[in-house]
Amino acid sequence: MRLQYTERQKQFRQEIRDWLAAHVPKQTLPSFDTAEGFEAHRQWEARLFEGRWSAVTWPAAYGGRGCDLIEWLIFEEEYWAAGAPLRVNQNGVFLLAPTLIEYGTPEQKARFLPRMASGQDVWAQGWSEPGAGSDMAAIRSKAIRDGDEYVINGQKIWSTRAVWADWLFGMFRTDPESSRHHGLTFILLPLNLPGITIRPIKQLNGLPGFAEIFFDDVRVPVANRLGDEGAGWNVAMATAGFERGLMLRSPARFQQTARHLVELYLQNQASADADPGIRDAVIKSWMDAEAYALATYRTASRLGKGAKIGAEASTNKIFWSELDLLMHETAMRILGPLGELMPDAPDAGVQGPGHGWLDGFLFAQAGPIYAGTNEIQRNIIAERMLGLPRS
Repeated sequence: MRLQYTERQKQFRQEIRDWLAAHVPKQTLPSFDTAEGFEAHRQWEARLFEGRWSAVTWPAAYGGRGCDLIEWLIFEEEYWAAGAPLRVNQNGVFLLAPTLIEYGTPEQKARFLPRMASGQDVWAQGWSEPGAGSDMAAIRSKAIRDGDEYVINGQKIWSTRAVWADWLFGMFRTDPESSRHHGLTFILLPLNLPGITIRPIKQLNGLPGFAEIFFDDVRVPVANRLGDEGAGWNVAMATAGFERGLMLRSPARFQQTARHLVELYLQNQASADADPGIRDAVIKSWMDAEAYALATYRTASRLGKGAKIGAEASTNKIFWSELDLLMHETAMRILGPLGELMPDAPDAGVQGPGHGWLDGFLFAQAGPIYAGTNEIQRNIIAERMLGLPRS
């Protein structure tokens, strides 16, 4: 497969490349899982919004550029190549926003999208519960209607960015007699409402990247419902499709990591070649990153012609999560004991993308779990793509 770009696409690539060269911070921002880093990344989101780069696929009326998915892939390639900061509002911009554009009312779009794009409102995701992780149909938190409001009680867990986020999009059971996929409703709510308690959860690196959220008679206007009451499953599946299949993890992210891995191997080739499996793993990492990019271009082309993201999103999710693990495990093998040092340690050596190979390695462990565990994704593939029986 050979990618060929139009003159317009080439000009677009140069425009974003020039803007990033002039605006990307020279120093790496602190982790957005710290209070200081969260605000620094929020300011970066505002700067992106000023240049109309924070949400390029959105309509211009909401701060976007009306770009198609091919242009979004080009943007992502330049963004990651420039070493630009991670997106603290990715839950909102890449997951909720496409769903909001599809299911939201005109009033909801005007209310939420511009503030999301500018970083004024940073969003957390509220799906998982202690008894409902990847199996969202087991959600038990309730939102019982009382006139023009829902009264919410229950608990969410593993809510990314919820420690400092402003809003949460979540799934709640509005029909207490319902079960499984029925009777669920998609609700948007600010995290500063009375009755909400947020408790940080530390990641492997010791930083509070997650939180558990408790709801005690929290009142939310019915106007904050996205889609019809009881139809939340369909709305959530649209969001999950973007999360697993396309927008949450662009191929450029993995291509950039693969390039850093090749550089790391070449810098340590003499010692790395003592283990013949390392060279094979580096080659496989680069090939798989390129294959994922080409597959995503194919998906983007299909969507541009009116197709929908279906169960094949599950194959993408498995592929990129396992690729991320392979690349970071290979980097750890190359670095040996030095790979266990924190990035700011004097002897840490070459640390690769972002905050370093170690942080990337720790985060990659979560890849097969978040966005729906890979075990659940394999069940989806077996049943919906291959037509295999449930038992």
